Amino acid sequence: MKNILIIEDEDAAFNRLKKMITGELPGANILPPIVSIKSAIEWFSSNPAPDLIFLDVHLADGQSFEIFKQVKVTRPIIFTTAYDQYALEAFKLSSIDYLLKPIKKEELKRAIEKFLHLTPPPNSEANIQKLLSTLQGQPTTYKQRFVVKYGEHIKTLEMADSAYFYTENKANFLVTKDNKRYAIDYNLDQLEEVLDPKKFFRINRQFIIGFHAITEMFSYSKSRVLIKLNPPSKLETIVSSERSASFKSWLDG
Repeated sequence: MKNILIIEDEDAAFNRLKKMITGELPGANILPPIVSIKSAIEWFSSNPAPDLIFLDVHLADGQSFEIFKQVKVTRPIIFTTAYDQYALEAFKLSSIDYLLKPIKKEELKRAIEKFLHLTPPPNSEANIQKLLSTLQGQPTTYKQRFVVKYGEHIKTLEMADSAYFYTENKANFLVTKDNKRYAIDYNLDQLEEVLDPKKFFRINRQFIIGFHAITEMFSYSKSRVLIKLNPPSKLETIVSSERSASFKSWLDG
């Protein structure tokens, strides 16, 4: 029986991946999910290593590569990511497998077959260090503008004019500082990869907010934070409990 650890902070993504893995490896034992860098470090420090790890690149408290700086991980890793071109190139160079979200069944199957047949495992200690060196040597660039459609027209919006992003009824929207709303082609997972994390923060599954869009904050139940935005949102904007600590660190710069 293969013990498989999934490090993923979105319940829906975890459940979908778990179902897909058990479809490819019916006898696999899927361990309880790990949702943050902090909890991953604690887990690796006190548990036997699993046979295979699925690791989301972006977690609620930062990039998952930070895990490797704190603990030694010697088991095969399959990275999952919504969008990160330079990181994908680094994964290729290091012979570490990766899957783009939304994960496709045939791509997962190929990755698992690679895991079952590769010797030595693709993420040897040397390859992990090579990956980290490659990533650290890459300039970090973030999206500067969006191309949007309204009616028959197409226009560009500068990132500096963006207040926040949200999803509703499976559609994704950008709201500008002057309270105009535009549908965009990026989902929130993809936006997390291309927005400057110093300026934007994903407070829950539905919202990514800009620092300068925050007008008021209030303590809420279960250590959560209620946020008032400008422009105002008709939807409730509450920092989820698992993201609250990271959110407060983000506010502190």
